[in-house]
Amino acid sequence: MTAVLFDFSGTLFRIESTESWLRGTLTEAQVELGEAELVEAARALESMGALPGGANPSWLPEDVASVWGVRDKSSELHRAAYTGLSRHVPLPDDRLHDLLYDRHMAPAAWAPYPDTAEVLRTLRERGIGVAVVSNVGWDIRPVFREHGLDPYVDTYVLSYEHGVQKPDPRLFTVACTALDADPKDVVMVGDDRRADGGAAALGCAVHFVDHLPAAQRPDGLRPVLDLVGAAPRQNGSAPHRDK
Repeated sequence: MTAVLFDFSGTLFRIESTESWLRGTLTEAQVELGEAELVEAARALESMGALPGGANPSWLPEDVASVWGVRDKSSELHRAAYTGLSRHVPLPDDRLHDLLYDRHMAPAAWAPYPDTAEVLRTLRERGIGVAVVSNVGWDIRPVFREHGLDPYVDTYVLSYEHGVQKPDPRLFTVACTALDADPKDVVMVGDDRRADGGAAALGCAVHFVDHLPAAQRPDGLRPVLDLVGAAPRQNGSAPHRDK
């Protein structure tokens, strides 16, 4: 393998919890909410799937359904989809819906998985190209810069910048071209079998990880090093490579 494509949310990084998201936004907005009301609002926001990168909606309101399936094609659609979901949860100040959306884009709202830095750094040391291919409605590059991981990424292919979202193979084609890599020598790593599995249409290998809280997935990315033959050697032995 000469290159690896990674998904962003649920693969390299994990968003903060819905309760932390709401607490932080209330603090920034200087809006007070009783503890019981806060916990209930957080539960309702999670059920609605209002936190990008968090749980999927338990149901889709009619006013959101029309944009949900194409939300990652533009920043405007992305904001409309998620603020539309949050507005179905009563909050003490209407401006909180936009403030909640704004907070989810802050680098502090995201934590890399425990093995993200190790895996990206090792790939760079082995000369293996890395692209981040994400269905997203905003610029995630500042998140990587804030966490010191941007030097390990060769290119970012973000759906909202191309008006195309995974599983459309065109997005993966852009990434392979940017890395000057033959898709047959590329592995796509992601947590969404439908979206990330779209890379298989080009001939890419696909490896899936579990979308779990960061603390519950300490080494989900390390098998990627074996897949591309970049795992550290032990006792002078050759690295294992799946066939």
